[in-house]
Amino acid sequence: MHKIKIPFYKKLLNNQLEKSDKLYVFIDSSNLWAAQKSKGRLFDYQKLIKYIRNKFNPAELKIFYYAAYPADGTRNYSLDNRHKFFTYLKKGLGITVRKKELKRIKIIDSEFGEGIKEKGDMDVEIAVDAMHHKGKYSTALFFTGDSDFLVLIAYLRKAGKKIYVFSSKNNISQELRTSADGYCDVITINDIWGKKIKRRTKENNPPQGELP
Repeated sequence: MHKIKIPFYKKLLNNQLEKSDKLYVFIDSSNLWAAQKSKGRLFDYQKLIKYIRNKFNPAELKIFYYAAYPADGTRNYSLDNRHKFFTYLKKGLGITVRKKELKRIKIIDSEFGEGIKEKGDMDVEIAVDAMHHKGKYSTALFFTGDSDFLVLIAYLRKAGKKIYVFSSKNNISQELRTSADGYCDVITINDIWGKKIKRRTKENNPPQGELP
């Protein structure tokens, strides 16, 4: 008989961790925007927490959410909903929110002339938190497809941590997908999705969770 190889994400979805595990979750919101666009829906973070608790059954759960947002006056719509969403994550769901303004960098293009490029990577903040708290958790989930975390994941696994990566197939490198103890394509999870993404209009602000 041939032994059927079970993909990483199937192993992850079919198993639970031991009750004694302390689980930390690091969510790179901007990197997961591609998955939300592909699904046509926004993450429902209350449902996501329930999913994590059901699948991993942790004795202790800590979640970090990382986001960069536009500076005031740089958009033709209000950013109030964005900040209300951050408050909801923090006070309503108990998630630790790390946020910062998008950095605006002046660039000169030979074809289009002067312009502004916005940058809001949160890689350093995620890595610092993962390292600073590594003595407090035995298992970590990284919601990201950024291959810059390969070194961090390798280090944490060498330190004896169980690491699982959540992303989507079109937004993750093969190296990152196979670097952890398990991988899951968030598109395949039915229990974590919320409102449909609506196209932005001049009359409507972007939905909560949408990148500018």
